[in-house]
Amino acid sequence: MDTAYATARTCGEHYFSSADAMPLFYRHWPAATTAGHVAGSKKAILLFHRGHEHGGRMAHLVDELNLPDYDFFAWDARGLGESLGERGAAASFGVLVKDVDAFVRHLGTAHGITPENTVVIGQSFGAVTVATWVHDYAPRLRGMVLAAPAFKINLIVPGARQLLALLHQVRGNFFVKSYVKPTQLTHDPARIKSYTHDPLITRPIAVNVLLDVDAAAARVVADAAAIHVPTQVLVSGDDQVVYREPQQAFYDNLSSAQKELHVLDGFYHDTLGELDRDRAVALVRGFIKRVFAAPVATPGLLAADQQGFTKTEFDTLGRPAVSALARAYWAMSRFWIRVGGRFSAGIKQSLATGFDSGSTLDYVYRNRRQGFSPIGRLVDGFYLNSIGWRGIRVRKTHLERLIGQAIDRLRAAGRPVRIVDIAAGHGRYVLEALGQRPGQVDRILLRDYSDLNVAAGRRLIAEKGLAGVARFESGDAFDQASLAALEPRPTLAVVSGLYELFADNELVRRSLAGLAEAVEPGGYLLYTNQPWHPQLEMIARSLTSHREGRAWVMRRRVQAEMDELVTAAGFEKIDQLSDQWGIFSVSLARRLPAPATVVAAPKAAMALAE
Repeated sequence: MDTAYATARTCGEHYFSSADAMPLFYRHWPAATTAGHVAGSKKAILLFHRGHEHGGRMAHLVDELNLPDYDFFAWDARGLGESLGERGAAASFGVLVKDVDAFVRHLGTAHGITPENTVVIGQSFGAVTVATWVHDYAPRLRGMVLAAPAFKINLIVPGARQLLALLHQVRGNFFVKSYVKPTQLTHDPARIKSYTHDPLITRPIAVNVLLDVDAAAARVVADAAAIHVPTQVLVSGDDQVVYREPQQAFYDNLSSAQKELHVLDGFYHDTLGELDRDRAVALVRGFIKRVFAAPVATPGLLAADQQGFTKTEFDTLGRPAVSALARAYWAMSRFWIRVGGRFSAGIKQSLATGFDSGSTLDYVYRNRRQGFSPIGRLVDGFYLNSIGWRGIRVRKTHLERLIGQAIDRLRAAGRPVRIVDIAAGHGRYVLEALGQRPGQVDRILLRDYSDLNVAAGRRLIAEKGLAGVARFESGDAFDQASLAALEPRPTLAVVSGLYELFADNELVRRSLAGLAEAVEPGGYLLYTNQPWHPQLEMIARSLTSHREGRAWVMRRRVQAEMDELVTAAGFEKIDQLSDQWGIFSVSLARRLPAPATVVAAPKAAMALAE
């Protein structure tokens, strides 16, 4: 290990494989004392470095925080430090966020560290990465510290973001070099010198990542009410690299019952590496001790359909727009959509069956531009390329991936693979996923309430030559008794794109309760969610639902709410995939054994025992 980053504790160096099998590097400093530790109680601090740097530059905190009974971990982000990957690059910022999720899951498997006993500390870019992970993946962390989070980077040149976005569209991906000098990061001469001579510093960053993190940061700041993890925000008073206003807005929007913000006057951007950093370190140490002295924060979102910010948002979208100008704008939007339906085959079908119908989704999955004349195909291309439909196609890929993972888990355990999809639409994503795994599935049951979908699904089964293993029937996905009576009992239940369409949590609870009765312990549940969408108002005011042509008004379920519903039904989430925009998630959960019930002994037996 480089002696420049040495600490009093012994440091182990390791790699883990992220979700795409990319090897990523991390350092581990085991606790100096394990006094009072019992099984499952190991406490850990995870360190996430700022952009361009690596985990070694946060190693000083292991000693300075003076928490001898805590394990410390510090990763090198993909493409930085000792980790593999193209220098300063990633396919998207979403890949880096998933890397965090994979890292935390690895620590649970390899080191016995649970999220409930973990505090994450992120600086700058690393702070945005972990905040996005907490927002999108809803881990049950003990706490989160964000030091100088880069929610909005000061790019100096006016209009720089717009120019970079335009160049990215024209040129494709390229790299930009950080303008930040080490003297803008800290007053500490030793830190300035080490930054200047550190061979692991990577100054260029891919422009797609730079643009992605800007968009993700804006989304997380605006939707910070979805976060309930205890949070401490440290603001550097003389920061020249990032803006303070979004940091304050993020803090103000947080739903966390325990949250605190501290402004450190005179500090530059490297908050935890400043010359006078004892002030910051003391604040972090105090926060960590306080959150570990309290129980793990539980959001309690089972009644979020009755009260809370997503309910308020839903009610607002369900009412007419307030101003006459806005009402005229949305009327014009609906008019142009109807005009588009005269040319675009996709829009025409959606107007006929609903923009949320199984027929529309099947059209989006096939992703082939069709329409009347070249103009119609051009309009259809714009329609299919809208952000929501791009997210839907990524969701399909993620569904297929996690279906495959569930099949592998079942087969490895020597269990039969019996799949049920309770609201399959046309069933394309399930059938295409299973078509890649011939002979690995014992039975597929597809269900849907729509006769149109059932007929189309049966044709698709025949077309793909799966009639021997697959069957499509009519069924109500919210009928608890019907689901509970499924025979033979499924070992994998799939619910995709259904719960997002219904605001009522009681409906979802009934459906999940039925599946909990149907799925054998050790079996799996695959479920989707839509925790955020950039076009909620456009959808509500311009598009129609499959339900009697009514407006398509959706209530978002933040990921923590959806996961809580699944947990309450008796499942444990074990993995999640999300698209790079944070719109759709796909999660895999395992059915837990039913709690043991205590049966009172007969009085006669009790008397004999006495």
